[in-house]
Amino acid sequence: MRDVSKQVAFITGGSKGIGRGVAQALVAAGMRVCVTGRDEATLAASVAALAAAAPDGAADQDPAAFGAIADVRDPAALEAAVESAVARYGGIDLVVANAGVGRFGSIVELTPEAWHEVIDTNLTGVFNTVKATLPALLASSGLLVTIGSLAGANFFAGGSAYNASKFALVGFTQAIMLDLREHGVRVSTIMPGSVATHFSGREPAPEDAWKLQPEDVAEAVLYLARSQARALPSKIELRPSRPKRA
Repeated sequence: MRDVSKQVAFITGGSKGIGRGVAQALVAAGMRVCVTGRDEATLAASVAALAAAAPDGAADQDPAAFGAIADVRDPAALEAAVESAVARYGGIDLVVANAGVGRFGSIVELTPEAWHEVIDTNLTGVFNTVKATLPALLASSGLLVTIGSLAGANFFAGGSAYNASKFALVGFTQAIMLDLREHGVRVSTIMPGSVATHFSGREPAPEDAWKLQPEDVAEAVLYLARSQARALPSKIELRPSRPKRA
């Protein structure tokens, strides 16, 4: 497995949930991380926690993490965040396109506003992230990971907007994987099942113990980052090993 210490990661939606769990694992592995988020207070708290997770002595040489306010729906804000990361750390080796939202309910009640929020964040937001980070990834022959969902392969009632965004995200990721491997950039998508996070405004609770945890997704990201450059696991489906039965 490759040594990823001293590499640089850029993570969207890194202030909580899966993004924060991934950032913590990467910092603990010796990487330097830029995390983006929309809420300044939440982002600052995440960066402080990441600094505490850095290996002894790492923060003395270079800050282990910093935050950049950016909504993935805003290409200019993303480009500014990427420029800040490159200016601070000298480049980007790993991009984790994680930012996402969920709005659920029957198509009968689904509003155009909710539809656009989900599609513009979960799909167009990933496109914006790829376009903003691609020059840095091409320069480093880096790795791009999108955080999809098993909802990108399994549809369900009340999930029309979310299913559409994640089905499209899987197709988008696999297509650009074929585009970018010709340029030395590896691309993969991780498709988790149920994860115990604050997703969709919900607080994780003890009864969620059967679900995947953010650190489980983080381990998959680290596996991809540490894999030899000649190997390309282009899609990882990640499920709870003992799902809760109705």
